[in-house]
Amino acid sequence: MRTAEQEAVLRSVRKLVDFWQIEAHELDGIVPVLAAPLSAEQERLRPRYRHPISGETWCGEGSQPDWLKAALTREGYTVEELRLSVSDDPATSV
Repeated sequence: MRTAEQEAVLRSVRKLVDFWQIEAHELDGIVPVLAAPLSAEQERLRPRYRHPISGETWCGEGSQPDWLKAALTREGYTVEELRLSVSDDPATSV
């Protein structure tokens, strides 16, 4: 699992790559590390929601954690803003 700081750096790098329209072949000498496929249990428990500031996550099983309730009711976030896409998941992204 990556730290919140690592996640923030990855988001920044992705934004820079998109902004500057850098293509994969231009990243000469950088070899991506491919993650092993997740087991059924890992897939079931993989985070599906993340708070954008605190970095807290929830897999979507069981009762909603307090941070999620607060983010939705007091902080004004929508479910879509907190939901992770598959590309946001460190286990499936490079």
